[in-house]
Amino acid sequence: MPRPFQCRRISCHPGCSYFKPQGIPLFMLEEVVLTLDEYEAVRLADMEGLYQEDAAAKMDISRPTFGRIIETAHKKIAEALVKGKALKIEGGVVTMAEKRKFQCADCGNAWEIPFGTPRPSTCPACGSSNLHRSPEDRGGPGRGAGPGQGACRRGGGRHGQRHGNW
Repeated sequence: MPRPFQCRRISCHPGCSYFKPQGIPLFMLEEVVLTLDEYEAVRLADMEGLYQEDAAAKMDISRPTFGRIIETAHKKIAEALVKGKALKIEGGVVTMAEKRKFQCADCGNAWEIPFGTPRPSTCPACGSSNLHRSPEDRGGPGRGAGPGQGACRRGGGRHGQRHGNW
């Protein structure tokens, strides 16, 4: 019996969940499915430029697990590009990180905002625009979807099937 997947923490859903080659009707295309955790791994490693160890900490998984996820994601993206397939982003055993923590570099004020809300432009205490993500919110051991931080859910399946509350 295979070992169950460890729940992976993601911090956002993709703005678009489907990409396809231009000029080819969708019904003529094969699909490659990129899971939400694979999408998050690509976002952290390739867009944010994080080292695998730091990105793994943000997703609350081990560095070797992150390495396997990012390798699979890169292969799927390459297959879609090289073979002209549609890329669909869905599914995976994930939990949403619930809040982002910010800190003002000028006055030291720290506060949280829910994911999905825009990044604050000024500190609510002093009005400074010198804001950064709080150090404890940048990933590290022991952070993630533990007790009281949201349940692990399986994202949507193929052809509109849903497994969870996304």
